[in-house]
Amino acid sequence: MSAPGEGGAVEARLAELGLALPEVVPPVAAYVPAVRTGRYVYTSGQVPMVGGELPTAGKVGAEVSPERAKELAQICALNALAAVKSVVGDLDRIVRVVKVVGYVASAPDFTGQPQVVNGASELLGEALGERGRHARSAVGVAVLPLDAPVEVELVVELGDE
Repeated sequence: MSAPGEGGAVEARLAELGLALPEVVPPVAAYVPAVRTGRYVYTSGQVPMVGGELPTAGKVGAEVSPERAKELAQICALNALAAVKSVVGDLDRIVRVVKVVGYVASAPDFTGQPQVVNGASELLGEALGERGRHARSAVGVAVLPLDAPVEVELVVELGDE
């Protein structure tokens, strides 16, 4: 594990992928970004905020292409990892991503939710290796907060301190 304030192996792997862990996205309502209970951390749903802005809005299959939505799902996963780090200090403490739930704001005839949420799943696998393999749900919804195209939440298990 890394010392407090330093990035560990997970963050180094993200850097190899050309990605950086963002600052924690401030809540837009009455909740916290993540909660730890015992060995588990549950994140709140993370929309693809970048620098305090939603870079793309709308429904997937209408205003937003599935390819762009997959990129946005990756951003959601990065935001979720930042939320995890905010409560545990070191992403190398993750022993398993247990569950990913991805919500996709979908045009009525869009059925590619699993491929969109792959943006999050693939990132977690690349960053965490075998520890990033998880159970998952990919759910189509009518609308998401701020008209975000996608939202992702995580449940992770931590190792011993």
